[in-house]
Amino acid sequence: MNSAYNVIIRPIVSERSYELMEQGKYTFEVAKTAGKEEIAEAVEKLFDVHVVKVNTMSVKGKHKRVRYQTMGMTRSWKKAIVTLKDGETIEIFGNQQVAAE
Repeated sequence: MNSAYNVIIRPIVSERSYELMEQGKYTFEVAKTAGKEEIAEAVEKLFDVHVVKVNTMSVKGKHKRVRYQTMGMTRSWKKAIVTLKDGETIEIFGNQQVAAE
């Protein structure tokens, strides 16, 4: 259907996503129309790993003030947390090690 590059938009970089990486879970921004099966196939194709589970959630846009009194909204998007088979990893950020302090 869609190309794997159109399904997976970008990895999410945050403290929580780094903590989940230690458990074998990786977080991505995905296309709004992508289903769980399509996300799993895209991750398996792009990173050559085996996906066990996919959790998705829609992130709603937030109200933000733009200029003086005008209200605008940030964009809404879809997030996927992908669980990999035990022992498999994705080298998203090269060979950098996550340092826990």
